[in-house]
Amino acid sequence: MVCMPLKVYVFVLIDISIKMQILLGGFFTHVGSRTIGVTTKLDIMDRGTDACNFLLETVIPLRLRYVGIVNRSQQDINTDISAKEVLAREENFFRTQSAYSGLTKYCGIPRLAKKLNQILVQHIRTILPGLKSHISSQLTAITKEHAFYGDPIEAKAGQAAKFLNILAKFCDAFSSMVEGKNEDISTIELSGGAHIHYIFQSIFVKSLEGVDPCEDVTDEDTRMAIKNATGPRSALFVPEVPFEVLVHRQIRLLDPSLQCADFICEGLVKQFPTLRRSMDEVIVKFILDGLKPAQDMIAHIIEMEADYINTSHPSFIGGSKAIVQAHLQVRTARLPAMVVRRDGDADGPQDSERTRKSHALLGRTTGVNGIITEQIQGVRPAAGAERPGSSGSGSTSFWGSIFTSSEDRKHSSARDSSVNKSYASATPYLEHSFSSIQLKELPLVPSESHSEQEDLEITFTKLLLQSYYNIVKKNVEDFIPKAIIRFLV
Repeated sequence: MVCMPLKVYVFVLIDISIKMQILLGGFFTHVGSRTIGVTTKLDIMDRGTDACNFLLETVIPLRLRYVGIVNRSQQDINTDISAKEVLAREENFFRTQSAYSGLTKYCGIPRLAKKLNQILVQHIRTILPGLKSHISSQLTAITKEHAFYGDPIEAKAGQAAKFLNILAKFCDAFSSMVEGKNEDISTIELSGGAHIHYIFQSIFVKSLEGVDPCEDVTDEDTRMAIKNATGPRSALFVPEVPFEVLVHRQIRLLDPSLQCADFICEGLVKQFPTLRRSMDEVIVKFILDGLKPAQDMIAHIIEMEADYINTSHPSFIGGSKAIVQAHLQVRTARLPAMVVRRDGDADGPQDSERTRKSHALLGRTTGVNGIITEQIQGVRPAAGAERPGSSGSGSTSFWGSIFTSSEDRKHSSARDSSVNKSYASATPYLEHSFSSIQLKELPLVPSESHSEQEDLEITFTKLLLQSYYNIVKKNVEDFIPKAIIRFLV
């Protein structure tokens, strides 16, 4: 569409207001390129006056100049004078008037019509190249939009196929975004698969690596758990129950794992802001539907780790290695105290005796593979030394099965039976002998001072706890991202 606004000033008598309009119009309309002046009713001007000054542009110059015309009078309209006759009268007027005889090219309605046509044609020629380019660009844009919408679909089968095609394109775009193959790669922030990898490695894994399984477990907690697990008898070996109790209590990785899944879900929803505004309920519901099975799988993984403590895992430290390391740590920690006692402690002989008994007790915990022997402890018990009684078949410990052979367990069972019979026969005598002895009421919590045997048991249990927690942590770091990718992404 060719649009050319044109200002035409028509006047008979010039005054100051008309003059100002012409000046402003010539200045503001593209430096006068769209302003033309028309002087009308030149046939009724006073005698001795004419409009030659305007036609010659001596008063107010205009780029498109002026055109003088003669209008029909009211009498011509009343008598219904034809336009052809009016044009003939106008031509005769300009030809017979001496003032306008040399200015015929600037006078007459035909000249005005011709000038306006020339202006229009010139304007069309000026804007036509740009107009053509604009039309071509608009046509290309509309063609692309039309191709995006596809061909008209009338049948329901065609509509379903079109919808599936759109979903396939969306899935391809989503996969490209996750794999980092999309065209619009952000240079400002992480997006897509890079954002998911950052959550897994820099947030989730680092959070798990920063957790110390023994942080909330004090030596006193471990000591109490060991004592409560031994029951009324003294344990020959470190019981298994405290280790399992502490491991179950420290496997608390469900909350950070579920939080990791929530971070991934939130990142996926943010990748499509425009689509979210248009299809918020549908798309978000689709992603949340994947979040629920991912959360269930994460919960199952954590529950599986807590339900079965696999002490046969190849990476688990095991009882033999743990007892060696625990003994070395305890001896290293107690070495300065032993030096001080040797320098003049009054209780030195008694402590030495307790240490000898503790070493003898540790020396009897010999593994089937010969890792710990009595020579390691530096103590060889006398041939006739009496061994402490067993804790009974009801409290047979896990570590006993590791560090004793089947023959030793048979002899131990036989000794337990003989000891029980001797104790039963001697009970009346003991009751009569000690009836005058009064015991003081003791507190439920033992004294805070630890014996060397207790330190050994505590260190041994914490080594097992640390070793198994590292196994669980590695399993969680491996399985949780897999579950999120499988069920959510």
